[in-house]
Amino acid sequence: MNVNTSTPTPNMNLDNTTPSIRLPLTGLLLGLVSLGTVLVAGIGYRQGWWNFLKGLQIAEWAVYAAALGLVISLVGMARLRRQRRAVVTGLLGVLLALPVLGMALHWEYATRTYPPINDISTDTVDPPEFWDMPNPMAYPGEAVAQQQRAGYPDLAPLTLPQAPAEVFERALQLVQARGWSLVASDAEEGRIEAVVTSRLFGFADEVSIRIAPEGSGSRVDMRSRSRLGKIDRGTNARRIRVWLADLANAFGPR
Repeated sequence: MNVNTSTPTPNMNLDNTTPSIRLPLTGLLLGLVSLGTVLVAGIGYRQGWWNFLKGLQIAEWAVYAAALGLVISLVGMARLRRQRRAVVTGLLGVLLALPVLGMALHWEYATRTYPPINDISTDTVDPPEFWDMPNPMAYPGEAVAQQQRAGYPDLAPLTLPQAPAEVFERALQLVQARGWSLVASDAEEGRIEAVVTSRLFGFADEVSIRIAPEGSGSRVDMRSRSRLGKIDRGTNARRIRVWLADLANAFGPR
Protein backbone atom coordinates (compact mmCIF):
# COMPACT_ATOMS: atom_id res chain seq x y z
CA MET A 1 0.00 0.00 0.00
CA ASN A 2 1.51 3.26 -1.07
CA VAL A 3 0.86 6.24 1.15
CA ASN A 4 1.35 9.73 -0.23
CA THR A 5 3.06 11.69 2.53
CA SER A 6 3.70 14.85 0.50
CA THR A 7 2.29 18.11 1.78
CA PRO A 8 -0.82 19.21 -0.12
CA THR A 9 -0.25 22.25 -2.32
CA PRO A 10 -2.80 25.04 -1.84
CA ASN A 11 -4.99 25.81 -4.84
CA MET A 12 -3.68 29.24 -5.91
CA ASN A 13 -6.25 30.97 -8.16
CA LEU A 14 -4.78 34.27 -9.31
CA ASP A 15 -8.22 35.44 -10.42
CA ASN A 16 -9.28 35.56 -6.75
CA THR A 17 -6.32 37.65 -5.66
CA THR A 18 -7.44 41.17 -4.56
CA PRO A 19 -5.61 43.76 -6.68
CA SER A 20 -4.30 46.97 -5.14
CA ILE A 21 -6.36 50.14 -5.55
CA ARG A 22 -3.21 52.24 -5.59
CA LEU A 23 -3.88 53.45 -9.14
CA PRO A 24 -7.39 54.93 -8.61
CA LEU A 25 -6.30 56.21 -5.22
CA THR A 26 -3.49 58.14 -6.93
CA GLY A 27 -6.04 59.65 -9.33
CA LEU A 28 -8.23 60.66 -6.39
CA LEU A 29 -5.32 62.36 -4.64
CA LEU A 30 -4.37 64.23 -7.81
CA GLY A 31 -7.96 65.44 -8.14
CA LEU A 32 -7.85 66.74 -4.57
CA VAL A 33 -4.52 68.42 -5.22
CA SER A 34 -5.85 70.09 -8.38
CA LEU A 35 -8.86 71.56 -6.59
CA GLY A 36 -6.73 72.70 -3.67
CA THR A 37 -4.18 74.30 -5.99
CA VAL A 38 -6.86 76.32 -7.79
CA LEU A 39 -8.18 77.59 -4.46
CA VAL A 40 -4.68 78.48 -3.29
CA ALA A 41 -4.02 80.34 -6.55
CA GLY A 42 -7.08 82.51 -6.03
CA ILE A 43 -6.61 83.05 -2.31
CA GLY A 44 -2.95 83.93 -2.78
CA TYR A 45 -3.79 86.57 -5.38
CA ARG A 46 -6.51 88.06 -3.16
CA GLN A 47 -4.09 88.20 -0.22
CA GLY A 48 -1.32 89.77 -2.29
CA TRP A 49 1.04 86.79 -1.99
CA TRP A 50 1.68 86.87 -5.74
CA ASN A 51 0.65 88.83 -8.81
CA PHE A 52 -2.01 88.11 -11.40
CA LEU A 53 0.26 86.20 -13.78
CA LYS A 54 1.72 84.02 -11.02
CA GLY A 55 -1.78 83.14 -9.86
CA LEU A 56 -2.72 82.04 -13.36
CA GLN A 57 0.47 79.98 -13.61
CA ILE A 58 -0.39 78.16 -10.39
CA ALA A 59 -3.90 77.52 -11.72
CA GLU A 60 -2.30 76.08 -14.86
CA TRP A 61 -0.38 73.59 -12.72
CA ALA A 62 -3.71 72.59 -11.20
CA VAL A 63 -5.08 71.83 -14.66
CA TYR A 64 -2.14 69.53 -15.41
CA ALA A 65 -2.71 67.70 -12.11
CA ALA A 66 -6.42 67.36 -12.89
CA ALA A 67 -5.74 65.96 -16.37
CA LEU A 68 -3.27 63.43 -15.01
CA GLY A 69 -5.64 62.51 -12.20
CA LEU A 70 -8.49 61.97 -14.65
CA VAL A 71 -6.41 59.63 -16.84
CA ILE A 72 -5.10 57.64 -13.89
CA SER A 73 -8.59 57.34 -12.37
CA LEU A 74 -10.07 56.06 -15.63
CA VAL A 75 -7.24 53.57 -16.17
CA GLY A 76 -7.57 52.35 -12.59
CA MET A 77 -11.33 51.89 -12.96
CA ALA A 78 -10.84 49.94 -16.18
CA ARG A 79 -8.18 47.65 -14.75
CA LEU A 80 -9.99 47.07 -11.45
CA ARG A 81 -13.58 47.23 -12.69
CA ARG A 82 -14.57 44.17 -10.62
CA GLN A 83 -13.48 45.86 -7.41
CA ARG A 84 -16.25 48.05 -6.07
CA ARG A 85 -13.92 50.02 -3.82
CA ALA A 86 -11.57 50.75 -6.72
CA VAL A 87 -14.44 51.84 -8.99
CA VAL A 88 -15.86 54.19 -6.33
CA THR A 89 -12.42 55.66 -5.68
CA GLY A 90 -11.87 56.15 -9.40
CA LEU A 91 -15.24 57.85 -9.80
CA LEU A 92 -14.41 60.26 -7.01
CA GLY A 93 -11.14 61.06 -8.74
CA VAL A 94 -12.98 61.76 -11.98
CA LEU A 95 -15.53 63.98 -10.23
CA LEU A 96 -12.78 65.98 -8.54
CA ALA A 97 -10.85 66.49 -11.78
CA LEU A 98 -13.79 67.52 -13.97
CA PRO A 99 -14.48 70.98 -12.42
CA VAL A 100 -10.87 72.07 -12.89
CA LEU A 101 -10.71 70.73 -16.44
CA GLY A 102 -14.11 72.26 -17.24
CA MET A 103 -12.89 75.64 -16.03
CA ALA A 104 -9.79 75.38 -18.22
CA LEU A 105 -11.78 74.30 -21.29
CA HIS A 106 -14.26 77.13 -20.83
CA TRP A 107 -11.39 79.61 -20.45
CA GLU A 108 -9.77 78.38 -23.68
CA TYR A 109 -13.08 78.29 -25.58
CA ALA A 110 -13.97 81.83 -24.49
CA THR A 111 -10.52 83.09 -25.44
CA ARG A 112 -10.90 81.76 -28.97
CA THR A 113 -14.59 82.66 -29.41
CA TYR A 114 -15.13 86.19 -28.07
CA PRO A 115 -13.53 89.40 -29.37
CA PRO A 116 -10.25 90.42 -27.66
CA ILE A 117 -11.69 93.45 -25.85
CA ASN A 118 -12.54 94.22 -22.23
CA ASP A 119 -14.70 97.37 -22.35
CA ILE A 120 -18.33 96.87 -23.41
CA SER A 121 -21.14 99.42 -23.68
CA THR A 122 -24.70 99.49 -24.97
CA ASP A 123 -23.88 102.92 -26.40
CA THR A 124 -20.56 102.94 -28.24
CA VAL A 125 -21.06 106.47 -29.60
CA ASP A 126 -21.68 108.15 -26.24
CA PRO A 127 -20.84 105.49 -23.64
CA PRO A 128 -21.54 106.03 -19.93
CA GLU A 129 -18.56 107.56 -18.18
CA PHE A 130 -16.78 106.51 -15.00
CA TRP A 131 -16.66 109.61 -12.84
CA ASP A 132 -16.06 108.20 -9.36
CA MET A 133 -13.77 105.22 -9.94
CA PRO A 134 -10.23 105.41 -8.47
CA ASN A 135 -8.69 105.45 -11.97
CA PRO A 136 -11.46 106.35 -14.43
CA MET A 137 -10.75 105.18 -17.95
CA ALA A 138 -12.10 106.71 -21.14
CA TYR A 139 -13.83 104.46 -23.64
CA PRO A 140 -11.14 102.99 -25.96
CA GLY A 141 -12.72 104.21 -29.19
CA GLU A 142 -14.14 103.14 -32.53
CA ALA A 143 -11.78 100.20 -33.08
CA VAL A 144 -13.15 98.50 -29.97
CA ALA A 145 -16.69 99.56 -30.87
CA GLN A 146 -16.41 97.79 -34.23
CA GLN A 147 -15.22 94.59 -32.58
CA GLN A 148 -18.06 94.80 -30.09
CA ARG A 149 -20.70 95.26 -32.78
CA ALA A 150 -19.29 92.26 -34.65
CA GLY A 151 -19.02 90.05 -31.57
CA TYR A 152 -22.13 91.16 -29.66
CA PRO A 153 -24.64 92.52 -32.19
CA ASP A 154 -27.53 91.99 -29.74
CA LEU A 155 -26.30 94.50 -27.15
CA ALA A 156 -28.45 97.63 -27.17
CA PRO A 157 -29.94 100.16 -24.76
CA LEU A 158 -33.02 99.13 -22.80
CA THR A 159 -36.12 101.30 -23.22
CA LEU A 160 -38.83 101.21 -20.57
CA PRO A 161 -42.20 102.97 -20.30
CA GLN A 162 -41.58 103.89 -16.65
CA ALA A 163 -40.27 107.29 -15.58
CA PRO A 164 -36.52 107.67 -14.98
CA ALA A 165 -36.95 108.11 -11.21
CA GLU A 166 -38.81 104.80 -10.91
CA VAL A 167 -36.32 103.01 -13.14
CA PHE A 168 -33.40 104.44 -11.17
CA GLU A 169 -34.81 103.17 -7.88
CA ARG A 170 -35.35 99.67 -9.27
CA ALA A 171 -31.92 99.65 -10.92
CA LEU A 172 -30.23 100.62 -7.66
CA GLN A 173 -32.07 97.85 -5.82
CA LEU A 174 -30.93 95.36 -8.44
CA VAL A 175 -27.29 96.44 -8.11
CA GLN A 176 -27.44 96.08 -4.33
CA ALA A 177 -29.22 92.72 -4.51
CA ARG A 178 -26.37 91.36 -6.61
CA GLY A 179 -23.85 92.30 -3.95
CA TRP A 180 -21.94 94.70 -6.19
CA SER A 181 -19.84 97.30 -4.36
CA LEU A 182 -21.61 100.61 -4.86
CA VAL A 183 -19.20 103.43 -5.73
CA ALA A 184 -21.67 106.21 -6.62
CA SER A 185 -25.40 106.74 -7.14
CA ASP A 186 -26.95 110.03 -8.24
CA ALA A 187 -30.69 110.01 -8.86
CA GLU A 188 -30.70 113.49 -10.40
CA GLU A 189 -28.06 112.53 -12.95
CA GLY A 190 -29.48 109.03 -13.34
CA ARG A 191 -26.04 107.51 -12.74
CA ILE A 192 -24.91 104.41 -10.85
CA GLU A 193 -21.33 103.19 -10.59
CA ALA A 194 -20.31 99.90 -8.99
CA VAL A 195 -17.52 97.32 -8.84
CA VAL A 196 -18.14 93.62 -9.46
CA THR A 197 -15.66 91.16 -7.92
CA SER A 198 -15.17 87.61 -9.22
CA ARG A 199 -15.60 84.79 -6.73
CA LEU A 200 -12.28 82.96 -6.96
CA PHE A 201 -9.54 85.44 -7.83
CA GLY A 202 -11.40 88.60 -6.87
CA PHE A 203 -10.87 90.24 -10.27
CA ALA A 204 -12.57 93.65 -10.28
CA ASP A 205 -14.81 94.84 -13.12
CA GLU A 206 -16.26 98.35 -13.22
CA VAL A 207 -19.88 99.07 -14.10
CA SER A 208 -21.52 102.36 -15.04
CA ILE A 209 -25.29 102.62 -15.53
CA ARG A 210 -26.99 105.66 -17.08
CA ILE A 211 -30.74 106.26 -16.94
CA ALA A 212 -32.10 109.08 -19.07
CA PRO A 213 -35.53 110.23 -20.28
CA GLU A 214 -36.67 108.73 -23.58
CA GLY A 215 -40.01 110.05 -24.80
CA SER A 216 -42.52 109.37 -22.04
CA GLY A 217 -40.34 106.64 -20.53
CA SER A 218 -36.68 105.89 -19.91
CA ARG A 219 -33.57 104.67 -21.67
CA VAL A 220 -31.01 102.59 -19.77
CA ASP A 221 -27.42 102.32 -20.96
CA MET A 222 -24.79 100.19 -19.29
CA ARG A 223 -21.03 99.95 -19.58
CA SER A 224 -18.86 97.22 -18.04
CA ARG A 225 -15.07 97.00 -18.22
CA SER A 226 -12.36 94.83 -16.68
CA ARG A 227 -9.56 96.46 -14.74
CA LEU A 228 -7.08 93.67 -15.49
CA GLY A 229 -6.08 92.21 -18.82
CA LYS A 230 -6.89 93.15 -22.39
CA ILE A 231 -9.63 90.56 -22.99
CA ASP A 232 -12.61 89.59 -20.86
CA ARG A 233 -13.70 86.33 -22.58
CA GLY A 234 -17.29 87.56 -22.90
CA THR A 235 -17.78 88.33 -19.20
CA ASN A 236 -18.76 92.00 -19.53
CA ALA A 237 -21.19 91.46 -22.41
CA ARG A 238 -22.83 88.60 -20.51
CA ARG A 239 -23.14 90.77 -17.40
CA ILE A 240 -24.82 93.59 -19.34
CA ARG A 241 -27.16 91.20 -21.14
CA VAL A 242 -28.30 89.45 -17.97
CA TRP A 243 -28.60 92.60 -15.85
CA LEU A 244 -30.69 94.49 -18.41
CA ALA A 245 -32.98 91.47 -18.82
CA ASP A 246 -33.45 91.28 -15.05
CA LEU A 247 -34.21 95.00 -14.90
CA ALA A 248 -36.82 94.66 -17.65
CA ASN A 249 -38.37 91.65 -15.89
CA ALA A 250 -38.54 93.59 -12.65
CA PHE A 251 -41.30 95.72 -14.20
CA GLY A 252 -43.27 92.72 -15.42
CA PRO A 253 -44.14 91.60 -18.96
CA ARG A 254 -43.61 94.28 -21.60
